[in-house]
Formats: sequence, C-alpha cells, structure tokens
Amino acid sequence: MYLNSSLTQFENLSLTTDQNGEEIEIDKESIELPLLTRPSLSPSSNGDVGIYLAPRGNSLAVQKSEELQKTLLGHRHERQLVILQDFPDPDALSCAWAYQLIAQQYDIKCEIIYAGTLSHQENIALVKLTTLPAQRWTMQNLKTKDLSSYQGFVLIDNQGTTSQLLPAVQQAGIPLVVLVDHHSLQGELKAEFFDVRPYVRATATIFTQYLQAGILKLDSSISQHVKCATALMHGLRSDTNRLMQAQEEDFMAAAYLSRFYDAQLLNAILQANRSKRVMDVIERSLKNRIVQNNFSIAGVGYLRYDDRDAIPQAADFLVTEENVHTAVVYGIVHDEDDELEVVIGSLRTTKLTLDPDEFIKEAFGQDSAGRFFGGGRTGAGGFEIPMGFLSGGNENSTYAKIKWEVFDSQIKQKLLKLVNPRDNPI
Repeated sequence: MYLNSSLTQFENLSLTTDQNGEEIEIDKESIELPLLTRPSLSPSSNGDVGIYLAPRGNSLAVQKSEELQKTLLGHRHERQLVILQDFPDPDALSCAWAYQLIAQQYDIKCEIIYAGTLSHQENIALVKLTTLPAQRWTMQNLKTKDLSSYQGFVLIDNQGTTSQLLPAVQQAGIPLVVLVDHHSLQGELKAEFFDVRPYVRATATIFTQYLQAGILKLDSSISQHVKCATALMHGLRSDTNRLMQAQEEDFMAAAYLSRFYDAQLLNAILQANRSKRVMDVIERSLKNRIVQNNFSIAGVGYLRYDDRDAIPQAADFLVTEENVHTAVVYGIVHDEDDELEVVIGSLRTTKLTLDPDEFIKEAFGQDSAGRFFGGGRTGAGGFEIPMGFLSGGNENSTYAKIKWEVFDSQIKQKLLKLVNPRDNPI
C-alpha cells in the first residue's frame, strides 16, 4: 500500500487504546514535518495583528491557511457565529474550537452553536472533560437572540443542510464568512473563505494543517491548547475509524497533534459508557433488521430527541455482522421542545466502491427548495426527512403505529430499489 512509508514512522506513539484494547503507536521524536516551526501571530507595533505566512509552495493547505489569515485580518474586532450541524460530532466540535482559538488572535469573538443535542456518550464526555465552549440554541430561544450583534457566521464540518439555525441566520442578513468542510458539495453557498475537500477524511485534518502552517502556534504549557489538540485528535480518529481509513495526510496531522494532546484525557473520553437507552436501540435494530445483498436495513421506531445519536451507534454495530458490508438504521425522532418530528437515519459501509453521499442522495432526493435530505463522506452518511404536517399526534397508539408503518415501508422501498441489483444495480 502507498501508506507503508508513512506508517513506519508511527510505531512508538501511543494515541490511546480503543474499546477493543488495541493500541496505536507513533514516534513523537522521529517525525520531521515541513511546516512545524512558524512564528505565532502577534500584534504589530500599531496594535494590529500581523500576518505570518508559511513559505510558498505547492501545498493547497499552505495556500488555504494564507487565505484564511487574510480573511480573518479583514474581520478584526467582529462577532461571529460558528454554526455546527444539529447533532455535532467530535470532528465538528474540535474544529469549531480550533477556529475560535485562531480567530481570537484577531479579536474576533466566536460563539459555537448547534440546534440539536449531544446524546452520544463520547460527545458528552468530550465537551464536559475538555470544557469545550459549545452552546445549544434551540429554535425557541433563537427568537430571544439579537442576531444584529453578529457581523458574520461560519460553517464548519457542514454546509448548512443539517442545521435548523441556518435559515434564521440568513434571514437576519448575516454574511457567510468562512466555510470549511470535508463532505461533498451539498448546494450553492458563497463564502468569503471557502475550503471544501471531499477527499480529506476529516475536517480535523484540514484544521491541523492550518496549525502546521503557523496560523496558530500551539503551546503545551497552555491548557486550552492541549485540550483543543486532544479534541482534534479525537475528531480525526473518529472520522477515520480509529485511523484505519486514514490517508497519509491524516497520519501526518496525527503526528503533529501527538506533540500536544493529552493521551489520558483522550482515553477518558473514549471510555465513556453507553446508556441503557442506546443499548435498547441497538437491540431493536438487531431485532428489526432485514439483510439483502449484504445490506442490513433496520427501522427502530420512535426515539426521544436526546437519544438521536443511538441511531449511528446502531449502524456502527450492524455493519460488523458477517456478510454485511453496509448498514442503514433509521427512526422517527420527536423533539418535544419544538413539537417536531423528523425521520433520521445513518449509513455505515465498508464497501470501497459504495459512495455514501451518492447513495443517500439518489435514494431520498431533494426537497421543494432543492436541498438534499442527506449526504455523506467516505464510509458514512446520514439523512433527515422532516415529517411536516404528520408530526405529532402520537398520543393515539393506533395512529402512531400506522404512521410508523407507513414511513418504515416507504424508506425500505426507496433503499431496496438501490440495494436490489435486479432493479437498479449500484
């Protein structure tokens, strides 16, 4: 494999142990990266922040870090909203924090916000143990916010299609300043700074490359820097399936972060226990799954809003079954705060020739505004389908059962059209 030369450099650094007790080792001392020693950004004599650019080269990462520095320089002393997907994962959370620390150098005040909830045990542990500064803004309390006090907004690890907050922010006339993501393009969004690389395994890799280029000099003596580096390592590890799907640039990013992250803290995050409710959803997915042509498809019925992250965990579990290369798990999630219901699903695959983004878009299509109901990246994807007029009314158990049966049948029908090669081969 083309990664062999890079892998040999990673034999002696302990990232952490995963839940199977496996340990990944990298050598902290033997790796030399071309962009490690850069002067930190510091105020110039007139009080403005100076720009320290990395040496010019053919690297897209260096070019983009220079562009981001110039963009931030033009927005000094502003307030920005960093909008994450409704249910942010470690990749999104860590990168948002990295952006906040970078922006602070320009006296840009950022608030990291999401509309959903943190229900995955590792995400909860990540935020609590690192004191990661992310806030939940529901659609209800959004009405009490003065959006006119923000001069720009930022999208990280998403393109707005998975955030309920985006329409309100756009309606307030707040411009999109920065967009950084590693998912396939989801639509037409114009940002002052735009860095979307679908071929990169994690947005954390992109932000670590910015750090390597000198946009922010990490310091092991600064607690925030250590915790942010730990969060980035978790995000990178999470989106590359414990580095098993990592490419050379992901390993190089991990090597850089290894100089700053806290292995014990990361291990504590990864050891967070699954709740009983998550285990119940996994059990339901096992009971309800159908397996056809190496696809495992399972509907898990109704879930509380706070248990939404049980769906991707169930998909992670089902894809490990023998003779299964792709798992899709979905359910109806009820948000009591906003009295809304949405069909939420996750896809996991080990099949190299299956593109989750293409598969989900083809299966479920677009809404009336031309926005896709879902998308994906290498090995994983997800979809959210609002139920609109049919939301609620579940006090009547007969009606609730009929409604679930209709949605369950419709989703299975759309998926099986692609799964069954006799009808529509992939």
